[in-house]
Amino acid sequence: MLTLFYKPTCPFCHRVLGEAEDMGITMNLKDVSVDTVALDELMEKGGKKMVPYLADDERGVSMYESADIIAYLAEHYKGDTSSIDKTCESCQ
Repeated sequence: MLTLFYKPTCPFCHRVLGEAEDMGITMNLKDVSVDTVALDELMEKGGKKMVPYLADDERGVSMYESADIIAYLAEHYKGDTSSIDKTCESCQ
């Protein structure tokens, strides 16, 4: 499952979300600006309050930085959404 920790006001998060949409990729979204549980999870997984942060549980990969996230999604998931969770939940 792909999970993106994000804030709606973050332009880098919007960049990742737009590119993912263009690639046909759906992710589980966690808005850390309103969800304190998601913020705690982000801190536990990544150690920073920085977004965007991608966690790919299937591959055991996680990362910050929008350009790195976009490149990772393009390499591993572009056009192949069969293993991606289709549900959606609700910058430093």
